[in-house]
Amino acid sequence: MTPNTPVGRPLRPQGKLLQEDARRHHRSLLLQQLFREGPASRADLARASGLTRVTVSDLVGEMLSEGFVTELGAPAESRVGKPPTLVGLAADSHHIIALDLSETDRMSGAVVNLAGTVLSRHEVHVDGAEGEQAVQLVLQLAAELMEMTERPVLGMGVGSPGVVDTSGTVIDAPNLAWSDTPLAARLAEVFDVPVFVANDANAAVLGEHTFGESGDGGLMVIRVGTGVGAGLVLGGSLLHGHLGASGEIGHVVVDPDGERCACSRTGCLETVLSAPRLRRRTAEPGVDVPAALAEVGTRLGEVLAPIVAALNLHEIVLSGPAELLGGPLLDAADRTIRERTMPVSSAGLTVRSSKLGDDVVVVGAAVLVLAGELGVS
Repeated sequence: MTPNTPVGRPLRPQGKLLQEDARRHHRSLLLQQLFREGPASRADLARASGLTRVTVSDLVGEMLSEGFVTELGAPAESRVGKPPTLVGLAADSHHIIALDLSETDRMSGAVVNLAGTVLSRHEVHVDGAEGEQAVQLVLQLAAELMEMTERPVLGMGVGSPGVVDTSGTVIDAPNLAWSDTPLAARLAEVFDVPVFVANDANAAVLGEHTFGESGDGGLMVIRVGTGVGAGLVLGGSLLHGHLGASGEIGHVVVDPDGERCACSRTGCLETVLSAPRLRRRTAEPGVDVPAALAEVGTRLGEVLAPIVAALNLHEIVLSGPAELLGGPLLDAADRTIRERTMPVSSAGLTVRSSKLGDDVVVVGAAVLVLAGELGVS
């Protein structure tokens, strides 16, 4: 899967493909099994994947030579006879460069291994940079991160604000003054590695889906940073929408008499829920902070209730500044959703904060590469 996959394409391999795709597909099946379930013998992999032992042995040998898997010896408790040799994902054989461009005042990134572990971090300050100047900051951040690893780089993943198309071009990101900016192409040209760019909320939902202990039902992540967006995974598939603009709930009008939004409309959800607006509101003299946050949570719940009713989601996850989004805001959003939907729609719903904290976008950006290059998520 790339961030540029048609709507409904599964995140991980399912079923048989045409013969010309079979070898890559079969490799993905084995890697997915090791990624999700941990070390296994070749016989176990054959049973789990439905492939023949000859095919599994051939593919494991290939992946051993490439360094993606490693032999771990026999299990601690082996039956009588020759013990099987376990193979496992070689998490540090390759590294991923993951970028998060969603913050108000900085662009951050990390070196991440194949198990989703953040190994090192780096950031650059935005200082009001827009347009080409902002692109140059992304290139600088990526270059400095590349210098922080000596392992082969599997690819580069980017979570960017705005609408991102199937080629990794940022169609529109008002807060960075980007319009039709070919971010993936620019990065690939400079660094000569596979590059995957997605909306930051889509990256966040992939991170939460893969590493955040989410359930099997519909998952929606609300990403609150410079702007506000949402990512959705439904039935194991990342939802992109007709023109790649699914999840743009930050630009739903909640107050026609409200403040001007970066998108040029008035009173969008982003004008009350974005991190800068929340910080400004809660810093006003004499403001009742819990009440102010609860009011914003109610607005958010009003926007989310029809989505919950339509999709019968299992989890809604808020990702962003924990001191602002937790407590009164989250509680009010949860309460409002339940007040405005039928019990059958919200009975099994969980509304919570992200378990990945500040790493949700960079980890999700790493998932873009894992899925695109190895077929695992």
